[in-house]
Amino acid sequence: MTLSAFRIAPLAVALTTVSFAQYKTINPRVQEVVAAVSEERIAKTMQRLESFGTRNVSSTITDPVKGVGAARQWIFDEFKEYSPRLQVRFDKHKVKAGGRVPKDIEMWNVIAVLPGKTQPDVQIVVSGHYDTIASARTAAERAAAAANPNPAAEDAGFKMGDPDAPAPGVSDDGSGTAVTMEMARVLSKYEFDKTLVFITFAGEEVGLYGSRLFSADAKKAATKIEAVLNNDIVGNDVAGNGIVDNTRVLVFSEDPGDSPSRQLARYMKDMTERYFPGMRAEPVFREDRFSRGGDHSPFLKEGFTAVRITTPAENFANQHSTTDTFANASASYTAKVARVNAASAASLAWAPMVPQTNRLVDTGPRKGLTTPLLRRGKSGYDAELTWKSEVPEADLLGYAVVVRSTLSPFWEREVFVGNVTTYTFKDLSIDTHVFGVKAIDKEGNESMVAAYGLPPRRYTTIESY
Repeated sequence: MTLSAFRIAPLAVALTTVSFAQYKTINPRVQEVVAAVSEERIAKTMQRLESFGTRNVSSTITDPVKGVGAARQWIFDEFKEYSPRLQVRFDKHKVKAGGRVPKDIEMWNVIAVLPGKTQPDVQIVVSGHYDTIASARTAAERAAAAANPNPAAEDAGFKMGDPDAPAPGVSDDGSGTAVTMEMARVLSKYEFDKTLVFITFAGEEVGLYGSRLFSADAKKAATKIEAVLNNDIVGNDVAGNGIVDNTRVLVFSEDPGDSPSRQLARYMKDMTERYFPGMRAEPVFREDRFSRGGDHSPFLKEGFTAVRITTPAENFANQHSTTDTFANASASYTAKVARVNAASAASLAWAPMVPQTNRLVDTGPRKGLTTPLLRRGKSGYDAELTWKSEVPEADLLGYAVVVRSTLSPFWEREVFVGNVTTYTFKDLSIDTHVFGVKAIDKEGNESMVAAYGLPPRRYTTIESY
């Protein structure tokens, strides 16, 4: 890949002896991972998931070929076959009847863990949900909903039917499950620094139960989850209005503008441009589609970094209906989304840890808050950046600092500063720019950016500055 492929504007500062070309390298192992994604296997997985008829969490658990019980056992067995290095288990949670859950049930997430080598306590999660649901609306009600799609009102108009009735759920979310399973198959052939966790959640359609209970447990256990890549509705590229969109996938991330989740969305954009330029991972700067939610949201609530990955070409008429079938899906598009996941997950799992650009305040009125390690320098007109790494990696090449205007959504300028922990931009205002730092290893793997950001101020008295 040529340097012109990277849109980095020059800075009026001197580079270190390591050149731009030397640290902006392509990791051939990541290229291999991306190339190993199989559209044929993804198609077969989507078809197999459809064959269970329904995967409603309240459907039969005793039928060997139909219903949620057969589906989750098949996913478990597939994970086990991919690699002996995968640690496969059911994550079981008891849920009481209420809302869309008509009876007391036990929901089973299916999890495959690929332990990391040098940073096994740090986790990268790739996920989708395998459960399905279909509304019992009449044909006339479905036609009216399709003519005037209103996802925000979908839940209010939902009518629960027989949980064993057909609910194929190929795009929502057999596609995300297929991506997650393909990531487990492909990535388990490699050894990564960090631990990769592949999760197919249960209960998304009835209240995000699987992800809510899993993320709450992870919070209680102080689990170090660096990133959650949640895939939901990535199985079709023709929208309900007929528009075809098969060269991009949307990556939703929560506010504020420099939240860790927002950095993850930017990271996915960059890694997709680097390793799979035929596709665009397009950040959308809101937590989810308007007035809607998904399995990444409980992770955000618990303080983890998470994004939602979804098609820009949703078909509202097919969602939660018997027409969400393989015939109305696109395995080719789902495979593209899988390659986006592969580029991002593999890069993150081999990358150094994110630098620390903030410190915890332990005295004064701001005690307990974090403050950025960013100052105006001795002159009062510079940008003096300081950062630290909890445990510097043995193969660390150094750090790069990034800059953008406060009006720009993406980093505009970048400079590699070497294996140092401070850097000063002369005559660059910290009031009108946003700054960040990322770590880079000798293979060219990059961490996510750690941005310098202030916590919101909540005044108890009027202050003057």
